[in-house]
Amino acid sequence: MTDARAMVADGPVHHPIHATDVAALIRESGTGGRALRIRGAGTWMDAGHSVRAAATLTLDAMRGIIGYRPDDLTISVGAGTTLAELDDATRAHGQWCPLLPWGDDTGTVGATVATATSGPFAERLGRPRDLVLGLECVDGTGRVIAAGGKVVKNVAGFDLTRAVTGSWGTLAVITQLHLRLRARPTVDETWALSPPNGEDAAVVTFDRGHFAPLAAVAVSEAHASALALGGARWLVRIGGNAAFVAAARDALRAIGDSVAVDPAVWDDVRTRLAPPARAIRWRWDALSSRLRERFDPARVLNPGLLGEPA
Repeated sequence: MTDARAMVADGPVHHPIHATDVAALIRESGTGGRALRIRGAGTWMDAGHSVRAAATLTLDAMRGIIGYRPDDLTISVGAGTTLAELDDATRAHGQWCPLLPWGDDTGTVGATVATATSGPFAERLGRPRDLVLGLECVDGTGRVIAAGGKVVKNVAGFDLTRAVTGSWGTLAVITQLHLRLRARPTVDETWALSPPNGEDAAVVTFDRGHFAPLAAVAVSEAHASALALGGARWLVRIGGNAAFVAAARDALRAIGDSVAVDPAVWDDVRTRLAPPARAIRWRWDALSSRLRERFDPARVLNPGLLGEPA
């Protein structure tokens, strides 16, 4: 990830505690013509452009579990809650929120959603837009907005939730999130796979088939060495009940040599194989401009981050 120290704005750093504090700070900044740099944990601050801001608003004080309903598989958290804290809170109930984005678990839930950062499990377990039921945010005019819902049956305003997700804090500052959870698989295994030359297509077929894994990631020779995978060319994670995993394991072994590895390897995968932030592309079209004008007409929030016209 990019070195956050080089990317945060000069000037004061604000640590609001409540959404109303965020709203007051944004209104004051807008009135004074001063832009704000929005920050979560500061692990990924660069979307490819510099930010023109006089101060930083960080969400580190707005953290913690606000509400948890295990029976509904939903949880509400402050935006500054780290991914590690979210994982700890749900693990005791045999549940998880599989955001698992590129990077590590020191990042915040709010920043993960604001940047719509997915990871190696997104195809099977869901991207941020799939896992966010609703949110509370403060737009560039200082309005506190509640969008979506806390439970699956209440998703009114979901379009606004989707608009804010992935907007990199340029439309609104996310202060609270309502998330969809999943049950953790009863059996969870990770395998390093070495298919015969020319048999990578069989892995792709397996990945899309009846025994589809939680993730199947191709690794280069250099990455395989760094991850202590020997000569393996694929890393595969399979999960589910015992019968499903046993059948998936047999299907995997039929493709090529496979060796069970420590599932903690995925922490290294998320860090080592993370795409550079500068790979992000943002298309400033008529819709983007209208959204910006609607939610942050004075350009208070992260101006310049996504390369929008001055």
